Amino acid sequence: MSTKLNASSGSIEIRETTLPDVLLLVPLVHGDERGFFHETFRRDGLAGSALAEVEFPQENHSRSGAGVLRGMHFQVGAGLGKLVRCARGAIFDVAIDLRRGSPTYGVWEGFELDDHNLHQLWIPAGFAHGFYTRSELADVIYKQTDYYAPELERSIAWNDPEIGVRWQLDGEPLLAARDAQAPLLRDIADELPFAYGVLS
Repeated sequence: MSTKLNASSGSIEIRETTLPDVLLLVPLVHGDERGFFHETFRRDGLAGSALAEVEFPQENHSRSGAGVLRGMHFQVGAGLGKLVRCARGAIFDVAIDLRRGSPTYGVWEGFELDDHNLHQLWIPAGFAHGFYTRSELADVIYKQTDYYAPELERSIAWNDPEIGVRWQLDGEPLLAARDAQAPLLRDIADELPFAYGVLS
């Protein structure tokens, strides 16, 4: 369950989630018969939150067709945080806590991100991230806290039975080869560098 954390600028509301340090950002949208306008990123709107001092040196844009599932991905080393939004279409976006000592280690939470609610999800370092496309096409745009480093990229199985993500699937998902072959969390847990309270 989400609870309101702050709304310092009046343009965005920041809500806590059931996963410590994962935040849901709900924008103020100005709409009429012509369409809508909203601020997708505003630094002063993050004041007082865990995002207040976060820097984003890279932004990415992915396009996925219906039924595509991407995940569950994370970056080792210093870790990588992501601020995710769905600018077109609809996705079911999932975060899994990988931090040793966390009260929610191995726990997932899912969020509806789409071009109607315009929500954004902050997923800090120490979490795996993935999404499932629930529309004919989905454009996902995300800022990240470090540059992508392919040698540090890792993943865990999207269907790990011990985690038990309840994906909102419509038939068999379309997967990349590496996602279809990703290991279970228990098989790589000892290799993970993340600890609760150290990376967030």
